[in-house]
Amino acid sequence: PRSVVAGDNTHMLRPRSPSAPRAALLHAARRRLSSRSDFRGVFPIMATPFRADESLDVDGFQKSMRFMAEAGCDGATIVGVLGESNRMTDRERETLIRAAVDAVADCGRPFPICVGTSHAGTAATVALSQMAQELGAAAVMVTPTKEPAPASDDTLAEMYARVAEGCPGLPIVLQDHPASTQVHMRPKLIARIAHEVPAVACIKLEALPTPARIAALRKLWASELPPASDCTILTGLGALYAGFDMEQGTDGFMTGFAFPEILQAMNAAAQRKEWERAHALYQRYLPLLVFEQQPGVAVRKELYRLRGLIECAHVRHPAAPAAAPALAKALAEQVERSLPGIDVSQPLPASLFA
Repeated sequence: PRSVVAGDNTHMLRPRSPSAPRAALLHAARRRLSSRSDFRGVFPIMATPFRADESLDVDGFQKSMRFMAEAGCDGATIVGVLGESNRMTDRERETLIRAAVDAVADCGRPFPICVGTSHAGTAATVALSQMAQELGAAAVMVTPTKEPAPASDDTLAEMYARVAEGCPGLPIVLQDHPASTQVHMRPKLIARIAHEVPAVACIKLEALPTPARIAALRKLWASELPPASDCTILTGLGALYAGFDMEQGTDGFMTGFAFPEILQAMNAAAQRKEWERAHALYQRYLPLLVFEQQPGVAVRKELYRLRGLIECAHVRHPAAPAAAPALAKALAEQVERSLPGIDVSQPLPASLFA
């Protein structure tokens, strides 16, 4: 066993030996993302369910993971902002990674698990990424954190290089989300990192204005700073600007919107260059996207509850423990307006988007 220290938590990793079929699927999931070109499609950011006493609801978490696989998602990301990573101990992170890998091991196809491993310290980020890799993660998602004196471009590039060096063969998702980090990375810096660090396989672009930044990044990649390996761009921010992001050449979505089936339909149309169809779907479901994209995670967890994925929509302290009753009522009414007569506890039928 190897000791992992991050923050003020220390524990011992005890790797488990998966069965042969599970080991084969795990290897296929890792191989899929390590090929870079397959970091495309829809990767939902998973909420972390808690009981009313704030303990982890592992059963609810695994049910959510299996649902996403059944719904046809291309993988999933856990322990991100939506997953309340900042309110979680390292031991709980370990529990969730094991639970996620186990939950999708029998889904019959590679289903890569990406794990958020961001931390205020680079050494701790490397340690958390190593833990995720040892426990079966197919990739990690890393975003910088704000320093009292803003970190230089060289320092930020070095952070990603150190994660890559500490986790050979593990793809990295570079998350650009200044709303939560207060770190503003110019497109040229992001292009430079993808150019210098081959392990950076995907950019989760969430800095406004997203369409302009996607266009700038694509231009840099096509000219002075091509990525060291095939690097994709996934839309985040709850898909709030999806219609415009898709036109600039995104490769899919990595976000916490609780109806990934809608994102799959939009992305499929966009990849076929069927822009009228993509925008029609975007406009049809925009009220639901807008309603969900409110500060905090309570609304999204309430959607998980409405879909039957979790029993309790509790949010950990010091956040408000749940969506206000008026908000929950308005959300349920909007779901019915957007998806009239649809049983949302099941994956949405493809005929809905025909």
